[in-house]
Amino acid sequence: MKATEEASLRALESLMTEFFHNCTTNERKREIEELLNSFAAQAGSWRHCLYFLSNSRNEYVMMYSLTVFENLVNKMWVGVASEEKAELRSCLPKLLLSQHAVLPFFIRNKLCKVIVDIGRQDWPMFYHDFFSNTLQLVQSPGMAPLGLVLLKMTSEELVCPREDLCVSRKEELRKLLLEQIPTVLNLLTGILETVWEKHSISATTPPPSPTSGESGELLLLPLSKVPSLHYLLPRLLSCTLCALALECLAHLFSWIPLSSSITPSLLASIFHFARFGCQLPIKAKAPPTSNGDSTLNPLPSERARLGVLAMCCINELMCKNCVPLDFEEFLLRMFQQTFYLLQRLTHTNTHTNTNVHSVRNRLQELDESYVEKFTDFLRLFVSVHLRRIESNDQFPLVEFLALLFKYTFNQPTHEGYLACLDIWSIFLDYMSTKIRSRLADRDSILNRYKDALVLLLREVLNRIQFRSNQSQLEELDDETLDDDQQTEWQRYLRQSLEVVAKVMELLPSQTFSALFPVLQEDLDIYLGLQQFIVTTGASRRLNITAEADCRKLHCALRDLSSLLQAVGRLAEFFTGDVFTPRFSDALAIVQRLVEVTCYGSQISLYDVETAVPSVLKPDLIDVHAQSLAALQAYSHWLAQFCSEVQRQQDQTQFVDLITSTMAATTPLISAKVPEKLLLSACHLLVSMATTVRPVFLVSLRTIQNIFNLITDNHSHQLPPEAHVLVCRALSNMLLLPWACLPESEQQWPSRSSSHARLLSTLTQQYRLLPRPPADSPKNTSGLDCKAVMKQTLSVLRDLVNSISGESTKSRQICYQSLQESVQVSLALFPLCIQQPDITDEMLSFFLTLFQALRVQMGVAFTEQIIQTFLSMFTREQLAISILQEGSAGSKVVQKFLKILQVVVQEPGQAFKPLLPSILSLCMEQVYPIVAERSCPDVKAEMFELLFQILHQNWRFFFKSSVLSSVQRAGAEEQMENQAQFTAAMQAFGQSFLQPDIHIFKQNLSYLETLNTKHKLYHRKLFRSTMLFHFINVLLQVLLHKSHDLLQEDITVAVYNMAAVDFTTFYSSFLPEFLNGCQGLDPHQRATLARNFTPERDLPSFTQSVYRLVNDLRYYRLCNGSLPPGTLKL
Repeated sequence: MKATEEASLRALESLMTEFFHNCTTNERKREIEELLNSFAAQAGSWRHCLYFLSNSRNEYVMMYSLTVFENLVNKMWVGVASEEKAELRSCLPKLLLSQHAVLPFFIRNKLCKVIVDIGRQDWPMFYHDFFSNTLQLVQSPGMAPLGLVLLKMTSEELVCPREDLCVSRKEELRKLLLEQIPTVLNLLTGILETVWEKHSISATTPPPSPTSGESGELLLLPLSKVPSLHYLLPRLLSCTLCALALECLAHLFSWIPLSSSITPSLLASIFHFARFGCQLPIKAKAPPTSNGDSTLNPLPSERARLGVLAMCCINELMCKNCVPLDFEEFLLRMFQQTFYLLQRLTHTNTHTNTNVHSVRNRLQELDESYVEKFTDFLRLFVSVHLRRIESNDQFPLVEFLALLFKYTFNQPTHEGYLACLDIWSIFLDYMSTKIRSRLADRDSILNRYKDALVLLLREVLNRIQFRSNQSQLEELDDETLDDDQQTEWQRYLRQSLEVVAKVMELLPSQTFSALFPVLQEDLDIYLGLQQFIVTTGASRRLNITAEADCRKLHCALRDLSSLLQAVGRLAEFFTGDVFTPRFSDALAIVQRLVEVTCYGSQISLYDVETAVPSVLKPDLIDVHAQSLAALQAYSHWLAQFCSEVQRQQDQTQFVDLITSTMAATTPLISAKVPEKLLLSACHLLVSMATTVRPVFLVSLRTIQNIFNLITDNHSHQLPPEAHVLVCRALSNMLLLPWACLPESEQQWPSRSSSHARLLSTLTQQYRLLPRPPADSPKNTSGLDCKAVMKQTLSVLRDLVNSISGESTKSRQICYQSLQESVQVSLALFPLCIQQPDITDEMLSFFLTLFQALRVQMGVAFTEQIIQTFLSMFTREQLAISILQEGSAGSKVVQKFLKILQVVVQEPGQAFKPLLPSILSLCMEQVYPIVAERSCPDVKAEMFELLFQILHQNWRFFFKSSVLSSVQRAGAEEQMENQAQFTAAMQAFGQSFLQPDIHIFKQNLSYLETLNTKHKLYHRKLFRSTMLFHFINVLLQVLLHKSHDLLQEDITVAVYNMAAVDFTTFYSSFLPEFLNGCQGLDPHQRATLARNFTPERDLPSFTQSVYRLVNDLRYYRLCNGSLPPGTLKL
């Protein structure tokens, strides 16, 4: 027998070596894999694997053998004979104990995992000494590390089992482990305390403890009395032991509730090790101990690791928002300990000459992970527990904020600094919320923190300025865009300005006082540049050439750009209720911004040659652009100013502001101006026309010049985006009603004729394009025609979109001006159907038209458009377009379906005659193409259309209202178009059998909405023929775990469907469902039915569904693992 096993072992080693050799082909690997799987599936193969594991040092063989054991325990354990189970429970732990020291760590861990898996199945009934054996190992000096590995795995695998277990077993395991927690925590406390005491120097002053009588002692302990940790460090072996104990604690803390089991002594021990992270690495020889030996210090990396693990434990406790009342005092002690750590981290060494940088140097030399974990702690403290601790006199919150300030502004990395700014943002939000709820105490609350907030504000402003931080800020990338479409520098600046804005909300006058002088300093430099411009012939250059001067100018310009953004960000704090009290401050800001923009435009700094063009020219352009953007931010303030002056005789101040703004803006609307600056000017022009709306705007000479520029047929010289923006501004000046003026003074007749002329000029080339029966756009100078069509359609779409939410009069005038262009578009559409890019533009235009102007277009013309589209989108045309997934053709179909969505949502009877055609297109032409294919984008729009047809046109299918059907109490429902309704429901049901999770989520929400609004699930047709089919499908989805992310949504939908008739669900559907489930025996079916308690509230029902799904999967797993012919009792 032994010779046979030895031969098998050699054969297996040979196979495994061959399998992992580079020269082995994939085909040969498949053969070997099949051979190994066949061997593992044999009855009793585990005995061979036990021999292999005991007698081989080949890592591949050992890992294969353990995989066989793992599969046996997790998938076949029910079918294993009880004697064999007992043998495995005995021999595997013996093997671990005898060989753990020589096994590679990953093999040892895998073997531990198999033993814990057996414990998960059999403890305590059949494996009564599983947990006690683990605890004995933890207490054995030489075996404690192994015991801790087993203990952590037990916590991981028994509390959150990865394999299927029945719910009752999961609950039992959790309860059993909770009973053991006091013992486990005492053992772990003992390990940490023993190691600490063993390697400490008894004469040293002990660190502060949360058990000390006076918290003041803890907080005021002189740092000179803190013991030097270099001589307290445990030995290397002890480091490993402590690391394992802390890892174990971190996992236990992730699931056990806060209770008295977490003792002050345990917490003190954790904080002893958390202090390691605060200690700088030092290269010093350890002093001899009393017996002449040297204390063996761990490596700095080991010391840092212990600090990180200890902080992980602390943060696991911090995450718990549910704190028992008797635990709050305990939390206070914990925060006091952390306050001490924060003191150490921000302590400045008074014996050096580098006090300014010593805190930053300290943080830079510490382990990066430790600093990250500590920052995580601070975030949790402020976001979760600040409200509990703020009013407690024993915690010095103001001093804590001072230390947090020091910690924040000495962060060695930009990421660390931004993470700390997030903490301040959370604190400021907390302050704002608190003040809003206690307005009477506003001043007393603010006075407590005012000094800290002003310091924070000044330092944040300082940190965004190049004059004091150039080397650090130049490191930030200002080119690569992240997922939020912003560069690293933009993110840094935005987060900084958000903090400034939050402080402004609390302390407006102090913020204004801090910001304006700094801004003024940089403005003086910028406004003084004119004297350095030297003109030679046609060229102008900036006569600043010295390197130091150029660097100073670069920093001043970058800072001015940032501060202008800050000024813009604060615009919201000058409008609304505070408009009058803060008027003079806001007026000073706006006047200064107007002055800066006028200055920039008059001397055209963007066009000046500089000594360092690659640096200074972008700086000058950016300052000019940001001054325009900052002024644009005050457009809502200007609009409120405009409303106020309408009631006054003297409007000079307001008129001068607007006139000067336009004088600064309009010269920049030129193709010769850099695009960044041009677009800023265009956006400002749009805001003036759309938000501010001064009556006199259109009559200004500067604005007339822009009208002439756009209408003189050279408008193509502007870049497309700028052209669209300028057209929008000019159109809105003529279309939007003026604020605070009665209808009789709106001058609609003259504005209407001016708008018609503007649109006529803008669309002239478009309206002259050849139409049937003339040549199509692709035949005569095709490229020019396409360019004209694209540009004109994008402009028209934008103009319509910009007035979609405006008054009826504005939309009427807009449609009158557009009417001919719309007719032209409809005539051109059949010629463009084969050109998806043009069709896409055209349908985008029509979609915007339908969304904004369908009432103005009228029913007859709308119907004509829809019929034209329906006739063009044949089955063949749709198939060609849809099957090119992601292509322009696919986008065209999406736009077409969006247009139909708008039509079917229109209230009233006007468009009801179109419903049969639209339904037919949806179910007979689009659905067959997308049903069995992926096509996620088209499919999403098609189901959205189907939902809107049902939701907005319910009476197309059900003649009676919800009220009348309830009153009839089950009488025959009047139903029409039943075949179409059934087909639509089948389409929804079919989508739940497909893998696309987004479509599944969308369609499930549609069904729920239809039930909420129209009682879909209660309708007789749905209830009698579809309801239980849907429940069945949704339960099968839960069983297959294919859409686990939607588990909660699916369960709620099942509940709402079952709630239609709970009696039938429990008495009829559930037994039928269980009878239809394969892989169960009658006893298991009865158990599943019995455990599904007939409750009618959602939480209980949800628990029952979870138990049903979990236990059914578990039973199938058990039954699948039984040997053939097993007798089931």
